[in-house]
Amino acid sequence: MDDRKKTSKAAFNQQAPTYDNDMRGQHARSLYPVLLKRLSQIPFYSALDLGCGTGEMMKRILEEDSSKQLYGIDLSDKMLAVARKKLPEQAKLLLGDSESLPFLERSFDVVYCNDSFHHYPAPENVLGEIHRVLKPGGVFLMGDCWLPFAGRVVMNFYMRHSKEGDVKIYSKEEIITMLLKYFHDVSWERIGSTSCIASGVK
Repeated sequence: MDDRKKTSKAAFNQQAPTYDNDMRGQHARSLYPVLLKRLSQIPFYSALDLGCGTGEMMKRILEEDSSKQLYGIDLSDKMLAVARKKLPEQAKLLLGDSESLPFLERSFDVVYCNDSFHHYPAPENVLGEIHRVLKPGGVFLMGDCWLPFAGRVVMNFYMRHSKEGDVKIYSKEEIITMLLKYFHDVSWERIGSTSCIASGVK
């Protein structure tokens, strides 16, 4: 396993018991309503939560529509342990790597990730896997960190020494360029002063 993935796993294992309430999870929590609103506008039955963490997004989706078929995957076994306590058995949770998804081609109507894209050492490999497991016409939706140029330069310098497995905060142009290699109808939107949301269709 890549050293940055090991660092991420260790960090999130440590944060798992308090992630839903403390400062470490605040940025992810701020994006929940934005992603949920966007998901409510997409007709879907099956969805994969990439880097599902404590399963809070899955929990909220099922509270709105318990018929959804949801899967979650995460590197952190401790995060998944928290998720299992709050989710019904119908939500399938797997320990695994987003660069090598344990699913057949064309499995999902939607794949989404919240606040995890900046942790991926090989983001284009992840996007390739997302494309593979999405059904034709399926949607990829992501929420993540964003900063203006000067802030990105500073943060990306310090991320080289991150103890939480952070890899890179991407610009609007970088995200769009990556998504266009795999998806059409790509969109990007700034959310507040530190976040963005992007999507694409297979």
